[in-house]
Amino acid sequence: PGLGGGGVLPLAFTIIGELFSLEQRARMQGLFSGVWGVSSVIGPLIGGFLVDRVSWQWVFYVNVIPGLLAIMLVWLSWKERPRAEKGRPAVDYPGTLLLTAGVLALLLGLGALESPLGWGLLAAAVGLFAWLVQVERRAVDPILPFALFRDRLFTVSILHGVLAGWAMFGSINFVPLFVQAVLGTSATEAGISLTPMSLAWTLASIVGSHLLLRIGYRTLALAGMALLSLGALLMMGIGTGTSVLAVMAYLALMGVGMGLSIPAFLIAVQSTVRREELGVATSTVQFSRSIGGTLGVSILGVFLSARLAGSLRAAGIDPAAVSLDSLLNSAVSVDAGLAGPVREALASSIGGLFGIAFLVALAG
Repeated sequence: PGLGGGGVLPLAFTIIGELFSLEQRARMQGLFSGVWGVSSVIGPLIGGFLVDRVSWQWVFYVNVIPGLLAIMLVWLSWKERPRAEKGRPAVDYPGTLLLTAGVLALLLGLGALESPLGWGLLAAAVGLFAWLVQVERRAVDPILPFALFRDRLFTVSILHGVLAGWAMFGSINFVPLFVQAVLGTSATEAGISLTPMSLAWTLASIVGSHLLLRIGYRTLALAGMALLSLGALLMMGIGTGTSVLAVMAYLALMGVGMGLSIPAFLIAVQSTVRREELGVATSTVQFSRSIGGTLGVSILGVFLSARLAGSLRAAGIDPAAVSLDSLLNSAVSVDAGLAGPVREALASSIGGLFGIAFLVALAG
């Protein structure tokens, strides 16, 4: 799924950048955001229902039918213009392999910081990235175009993508855990808790795309990041007494922030790079958000584990004796003397996790 999504999503946005003018591009971005938003709402709802009513394996099986329909749609409807023959393109296989290996080593290392293996993987990641720089400088058509980083707008967009992706995607992955394990809801309700964020992101992206040419890229991006930071700040205060509605409201603020800032950067980059650089620039901006989210999940996951273990020890509970599955599964009985302190420790740990997300969003 990662390989397929990584190929399809940047291609779709690249086609928009190639076919439409700046004014049309802003409107099309809003349309794409609407499709994304509907899918983001339906997905968690179906996933939560399947986990509750069928089995967790079906969250993967259910993607087969939409995938086949998408293949048929592209096959029947997509008609390309004939292009002048320019010879076989140069594919940067060495750069692709080094980038993939470097990212994998980095993520695996971040997930095992407590062991020598983790530090060894981080050292390997540094070496692989250094090697990647040398290879990309000599590549005919590099997968990671370092020449584009001389453009300040492009560089800032990539840094924003990493930081915003970290703050948003890295943190919201732990919201269903909080809603289900701390607040005691079902998996379906945990999925519903993300719905306002998706809707807010969609509406903000549609509105922001129309305001883009009136108020400017910079104003829109700053407003978006301010709201993302505010939402993360409010999420720092969540606890066992927080309502699901409050969580939804805070996440909606974060969604509005992403909906305003993401289109501003993407359209700005597409409007400044040369046409032959449109594809690689678009995919690199998309990749920056993905890698930011992946790094965020890894680093925040390590923080959550360490903070939770420390909080449990402070409460006189052996972390090895605690199973979060017992809090997630209503069919499993939980020791009444342990359930309260464990939920308190988990709530405090997830709140601290959003403190990191707030600082990262502020940096963005």
